[in-house]
Amino acid sequence: MPSDMPSLKLRTARTIKWNVIDRVSSQLLYAVTGIVLARILSQEDFGLVGAIMVFQTFATLFIDSGFSYALIQRKNPTEVDYSTVLWFNVGVAVLIYAILWFFAPFIAGLFQNDTRLIPLSRVMFLTFIINATAIVQTNRLMKRMEVKMIAVSNTLGLTAGAIVGIWLAVNGYGAWAVVWQTIVLASVKSLLLWITSHWLPVMRFSWSSLRSIFRIGSGIMASSFLNTLFQNIYSFFIGNRVGLVSLGYYTQADKWSKMGVSSLSQVLTSSFLPVLSGFQDDRERFNRATAKMNRFTAYILFPAIGFLIVMAEPLFHLLFGTKWDASVILFQLLLVRGIFTVLSSLYNNYILALGRARLLVIMELVRDGVALVAIFLTLPYIAVTFPDDMTYGVKILLWGQVIASALTWIVTLVVTAHVASRNFWEYIADMLPYVCETVVIMPIMAIMSQLVDTPFLILCVQAVAGCGLYFAVNRVLHSRIQTDAMDYFMYRFRNRRVGKNKEKTPDNLNGIK
Repeated sequence: MPSDMPSLKLRTARTIKWNVIDRVSSQLLYAVTGIVLARILSQEDFGLVGAIMVFQTFATLFIDSGFSYALIQRKNPTEVDYSTVLWFNVGVAVLIYAILWFFAPFIAGLFQNDTRLIPLSRVMFLTFIINATAIVQTNRLMKRMEVKMIAVSNTLGLTAGAIVGIWLAVNGYGAWAVVWQTIVLASVKSLLLWITSHWLPVMRFSWSSLRSIFRIGSGIMASSFLNTLFQNIYSFFIGNRVGLVSLGYYTQADKWSKMGVSSLSQVLTSSFLPVLSGFQDDRERFNRATAKMNRFTAYILFPAIGFLIVMAEPLFHLLFGTKWDASVILFQLLLVRGIFTVLSSLYNNYILALGRARLLVIMELVRDGVALVAIFLTLPYIAVTFPDDMTYGVKILLWGQVIASALTWIVTLVVTAHVASRNFWEYIADMLPYVCETVVIMPIMAIMSQLVDTPFLILCVQAVAGCGLYFAVNRVLHSRIQTDAMDYFMYRFRNRRVGKNKEKTPDNLNGIK
C-alpha cells in the first residue's frame, strides 16, 4: 500500500465530512426558510422568481466560465493563475449585469408582459458581481481539500438571508422577499470567504495563463452551458406557455427536489474530483478508486432518493398543508430524473479527472439532443390543463425528461467505461445490490404508511422502517462500504475520546506529584 494512502483517506474523509455538514446545515436552513416563504407567498410570487432564475442561472455560468473546475483539475496552479481567473470573472460579471439591466423589459415581455419582472430582475442580477468575487476563494479551499470555511460561510450567509427574507415576506413584500434573501446570502458568504481565506490576488492578468486554463475550462463551460440550458428551458416553456401559477408549482417541486439531488451530487463529486486528479497517471489506482466511489455513491444515492419519493406526499402535507399538492407528483418525477443526473455527474468527473474535458461537451450534446427530442415530442401537450389538475401537461413534459435522462445515463456510462478502460458491467455490478435493496424496501415503506393517519407519524414510521431495514440488510450481506463507513466513524469517536483523556493526563499527574 502506498505511503500516502492513510493521509489521502483521512483528507478525503474530512472533505466528505465537511461537505456533508455544509449541505445538511445549508439545506436545513434553506428548508426552514423555504417552508415559511411557501406558506406566506403565493404561487404567482414563486412564478415571478422562477422566471428570473432562468436568466440568473445562465449568467452565473458565463461568469464562472468553467475555470473553477479547470483549476481543481490542474495539478499546480500558480498565484497568477488564481488572480487571472478572479479578474476575468469579475470583469465578465460586470459586463453581463450591464447587458441584462438594459434587457430587463425584454425579459418581462417573454412572460406575458409582466412588468413586475423589470425591477425584480435588475436587483436580483446584482448577485452576479457579488458571487464572482468569491469563486476563486472557494476554489482554493476546495483544491486544498479544506472546505470547513466554505461550510461556515454558507451557513452564516443562509442564516442572514433567511432573517431578511422572512421579515420581508411577513411584511407583505411578496417576491421581493426571495430577491433580497438571495442578495444578502451572496454578500455575507463572499465577505466571510475574503476575510478568512488569507489570500489576496496579485495585480496581474496573464493572457497566457487564461489561455492554458481555458483549454480545459472551455470544455467544462460548454458542457455546463448545454446542461444548464436544458435544466432551465422547462421553466421558460412552462411560464411562457402555461402561466406563472403553473410555473410556481413547478418551481416549488424543482427547488425541493434539487435540495436532495444537488446536495448529493455536490457532496460526492466535489469530494472525489481532487482525489481522482492525483491518480490520472495511474490507471490501476484510478479504477480501484472509482469502483469504491461507485459503490459509496450507490449506497447513499438510491435509498436517499427512493425513500424520499415514497415520503413525498406526507412530507408536503406536513410542511405546507394542501397548498402545494399539485407539486407532489412533479417533485417525485424530478427525483427520479435526479438519480440519473447524479450518476452522470459522477461519471463526468471521472472523465474530467483523466483530462478529457472536451469529451464532456460531446456527452452534453448527446444528453441535450435526447432531451430536445423528448421536449419536441411532449411540448404540444404542455399547456393541457384540467380544472382539478393545472399541471397535467407539465407532468407529460417531465415524464419525457425522465426517459431521456435514463437513455443519456446509459450512453455516459458506456463512454466512461471505455475511457477508464474498465468493463461496463463492472460499473453496473458496483451499484446493483443497493438498487435491489431500495426497490424491495420502498413498497414496505408505502404499506407502513397505512398504519397511521397523520403526516408527521407517517414520516416517522416510514423513515424508521426504511433506514432500519436498509442498514440491517447491508449488515446481513456484509456490505464493505457500510462496514468501512462505520469503522471510520468508530475510529474518529475513539480518537476523540483518547484525545480528551490525554488532555486530562498532565493534570492528573501533577496532582499525584
